[in-house]
Amino acid sequence: MYLAQSHLPCMISKSFEKYVNSLRQKRYREERNRFVAEGEKVTEEFLSEKCVVEKLLCTAKWLNRNSGHLNRHAEHIVEVSESEMQRLSSLVTPSTVMLIAEIPQSEIDDRNIETNVHLVLDDIQDPGNLGTIIRIADWFGIEALFCSVNCADAYSPKVVQSSMGSLARIKVKHTGLAELFLQYPSMPVIGMFTRGENLFTVERIKCGFIIIGNEARGISADLEKFIGKKISIPGTGKAESLNAAVAAGITCAWLKRPG
Repeated sequence: MYLAQSHLPCMISKSFEKYVNSLRQKRYREERNRFVAEGEKVTEEFLSEKCVVEKLLCTAKWLNRNSGHLNRHAEHIVEVSESEMQRLSSLVTPSTVMLIAEIPQSEIDDRNIETNVHLVLDDIQDPGNLGTIIRIADWFGIEALFCSVNCADAYSPKVVQSSMGSLARIKVKHTGLAELFLQYPSMPVIGMFTRGENLFTVERIKCGFIIIGNEARGISADLEKFIGKKISIPGTGKAESLNAAVAAGITCAWLKRPG
């Protein structure tokens, strides 16, 4: 499988194809501590952030365009045909490159937690929402995302894809949220609700937890006791609610605004 020097095309074995497909499932990602990233932008973002690469699968077209800056990954590069990439890919239109990499350990320094703003996701289920919220965190310079244990898996293919490479920079930690708040009792906790204080009357913040609730149920009742401020986004139309990722983006834009 390794093509360190020649990068000659290699026939993908059935067992390797089965291995790649197994990483679409959370159970096997956790067992092997590996995930799959597809697409040129997503892959390049992970490579630029020095992720630990197991395999870099690519077509000759992609390799010819990028070979000049892949020296440190040379032993992990496997050139595949377009038909092989189609067999390995989970995308409707397969990309020219696919990465298999180690899932990073999201250890976060206590000092960074207590001096920064963090998003906290309470049972966000939709992978597209989670991936978009990861991009939002990246855009607003939020380095850590805390997810409840029942949130969508950050390294599922749909989340990796919808994060558009931002997952390479954002530390995502699945944890018990009540335990998180108890561990940092001095940190302000702000919760998003359909009825609460008008977001646009709230002062910008320099540190704190911002909770985004489940798409259907909102924030769990057992977390409300930790919330110091309930906020909502005012609207003038007839929609019942905002999409969780949209709400997260608007909230970050206001609470993290330059001051």
